[in-house]
Amino acid sequence: MNNTACRKTLSFIRALHGAPATERVPLHAPVFIGNEKKYLEECIDTTFVSSVGAFVDRFERDIAAYTGAYRAVVCVNGTSALHMALMLAGVERGDLVITQALTFIATCNALSYIGAEPVFVDVDLDTMGLSPDALEDWLESNAEVDSDGVCRHRKDGRPIKACVPMHTFGHPVRIEEIADVCRKWHIELVEDAAESIGSLRYGKHTGTFGKIGAMSFNGNKTITTGGGGIILFNDNETADLAKHLTTQAKVPHRWEFVHDHIGYNYRMPNINAALGCAQLENIDTFVENKRETAKAYRDFFADEPGGMRFMAEPEGTRSNYWLCVLLMPDRKSRDEFLEYSNDNGVMTRPVWELMNRLPMFSHCMTDSLANTIYLADRIVNIPSSVRIKKS
Repeated sequence: MNNTACRKTLSFIRALHGAPATERVPLHAPVFIGNEKKYLEECIDTTFVSSVGAFVDRFERDIAAYTGAYRAVVCVNGTSALHMALMLAGVERGDLVITQALTFIATCNALSYIGAEPVFVDVDLDTMGLSPDALEDWLESNAEVDSDGVCRHRKDGRPIKACVPMHTFGHPVRIEEIADVCRKWHIELVEDAAESIGSLRYGKHTGTFGKIGAMSFNGNKTITTGGGGIILFNDNETADLAKHLTTQAKVPHRWEFVHDHIGYNYRMPNINAALGCAQLENIDTFVENKRETAKAYRDFFADEPGGMRFMAEPEGTRSNYWLCVLLMPDRKSRDEFLEYSNDNGVMTRPVWELMNRLPMFSHCMTDSLANTIYLADRIVNIPSSVRIKKS
């Protein structure tokens, strides 16, 4: 990697984020510019700091309204939201679930909690997310729908219960095409929209294309509740069940403790929801700011200094650009840039280790993963924080 190109790139990143040479530039830091302190004080004053409180209900309503989902149910984090979403989609122990190897570990951990097994198919180069063409090809070669309408693997008969595409770094996948493939093969679509609040595909918000979607509000996301997640629904009955199960499946009663299902202690505390309500009030400002950052990066890298190429939003989408992405010429250049930037106080990161290369999932079925491997060798995330001065 050309050191001159590296130096110019780091100088531009520092100038863009207003960071002097002595200051470390984070990858993605939270920004609090609104009613966060006010709402947190309200929680403390009312003593409703746990999983019951006005901000929990408000945050669910506000997220549903913002995304266009019919209902939303909060959880303690994005992984628990995805775990619950998969269970509500009917995934059971021994089932196969199609997803992508280029994803954060939470995607696979959530389905592993159930005892299901991932199948990894390739991604598209422009979205970095699950390819509907690769999905269709794998199903044509390996699956059949039986007389009961159940999609099964041809060799061992295991049900292929669900498909979990992930909107990588906030860039929407070709989700409407994936939804069509899932309907054709009688597979439930569960969207991992953990990183994509504010991202649209042809004007429709990610997480709302299937029956269920899941989002994360971790401290490094576009908006944060400190730790938290939410499940998006397009029907009322499933949302009601989710709310019941995530609250230990307790039957309402003034004093008795009766539970009618195996329940989960997954409800988001009111104090976290209060933070989320305040953050959501500024979501449009945050997303627009991040899109301006992406445009500045896109313009700077237009001539591909040192062979570095900026990954712009795919056609037909509006990305939140949660984490901006550079594509390096090859893995050697990627590693050299990662070392140089981190040695010089600018936080950069590669994409996650591919799931099929982790020991827990090395036995799982895959296709060629040609695009997945190409991207994993080249992706570098660069600083993508909202560029607003903290109050």
